[in-house]
Amino acid sequence: MTELIMIILAIVAGAALSIQAAINGKLGAQVGVMKSAFLTFSLGALITGLLILFIQTPHTATLLTVPKWQLMGALFGVPYIIIMVTAVPRIGTAVATVAVILGQLAMGMLIDNFGWLDNPAIAFSWHRVAAIVCLIIALILIYRSNQPAKA
Repeated sequence: MTELIMIILAIVAGAALSIQAAINGKLGAQVGVMKSAFLTFSLGALITGLLILFIQTPHTATLLTVPKWQLMGALFGVPYIIIMVTAVPRIGTAVATVAVILGQLAMGMLIDNFGWLDNPAIAFSWHRVAAIVCLIIALILIYRSNQPAKA
């Protein structure tokens, strides 16, 4: 049951990212990509800081004691936000979102397969390859469906 709840929460998080991309795309077009990204990270830092203070339970490790390579994960949010703020107004929320999901899925499968970044190894299977193929087809179909609207 816990796994089902986590899957549902991940779907909700994905929906939230699409909403964020659509809103930030509009904001970025009006005030600039970097200002939109700055707002996202500033408000995110404020809200996360409050959650840490009032909700998070204490942990034995701190940001100063974990392996330093783990801190690099924070850097990957910046290109995501900047790219999405730039891409959504040009290619649409659906195409940008499916492209991001394709990148996430492909990299996730590589991380799983090779057990990179201290994750358990989960081998490629024909099911996983079929999922990538289906997502590529979805990206192509969604992208092509945008073309008549632009004409």
